[in-house]
Amino acid sequence: MSDTAATLTQDRQRLEMSALSAPAVIFTVAMIAFPVVYTIWLGFQNFSSTGKQSFAGLANYSKLISDYEFWHGLWVTIALYVLSLVLQLVFGMWLALVLFHAKRLPGIVRSLFISPFMMPPVVAGMMWLVILDPSLGAANYILQSFGLPPSDWLASPTWVIPTVALIDSWQWTPYVALIVLGGLQSLPPSVYEAAQIDGASPFKTFQRITLPLLLPTIVTAAILRSVDLLRFFDIIYITTQGGPGNASNTLNIYGFRVGFEFFNIGYASALMLTLTAIVFGAVLAFNRLRGAVAW
Repeated sequence: MSDTAATLTQDRQRLEMSALSAPAVIFTVAMIAFPVVYTIWLGFQNFSSTGKQSFAGLANYSKLISDYEFWHGLWVTIALYVLSLVLQLVFGMWLALVLFHAKRLPGIVRSLFISPFMMPPVVAGMMWLVILDPSLGAANYILQSFGLPPSDWLASPTWVIPTVALIDSWQWTPYVALIVLGGLQSLPPSVYEAAQIDGASPFKTFQRITLPLLLPTIVTAAILRSVDLLRFFDIIYITTQGGPGNASNTLNIYGFRVGFEFFNIGYASALMLTLTAIVFGAVLAFNRLRGAVAW
């Protein structure tokens, strides 16, 4: 009898917990599901210049195939993504190793190392606009101090993508470093003790022990950064707005212009859903890679 009463009490507690959490769960699901479903519906609609709406079927998606701006935006998005991700993973790992081994580094110095990613993108973008100003910026002043020619930086179609990648890497490399630093601190010290006894050099220790054991952590950092990098918007909109010309016009910037400057909401929705599919594809690929390198 006591067992039956205990079971009934547990069932009642579960029901009470479910009832208490149900409003929050329903609200969260609705907040996520409604924009997604509404955007999918908009992707099948056509909006005329007079505001009239009609069903377009797959016309918005078929238009993507012949749209030069879409393919150019896709190339810019991938170029920025690959360049930024490589820079952030390489320098993030280097910074994590520095912070891990420099245990006596003062706390204020450690805080300065990781402070950029806590800065709002608007502030970071405006700051770098001033630094990279072709006429009055500190970047060209430093170049000329070393006898080098000044650069147009964000105003150059050739240099705008590397420059934007460097700005984003400056801001988000510390974030990657914190993730990798957490992975370094969780590695078993016994492995390093065995390597030291065997006489392994620091480079061999890093190559044969640290790097393989850190691969799951590095892939996790790549997943987290991929979600943001493929949706590149804020830094570009603040610094170049897709210029000069369309040299830094990512899919996100292009979709924003199509939707809010040309008011073609249906085509803009199709663009954003395509970008969402690309982001999901990248995350799934990295998840599989993470499973393959897990130890």
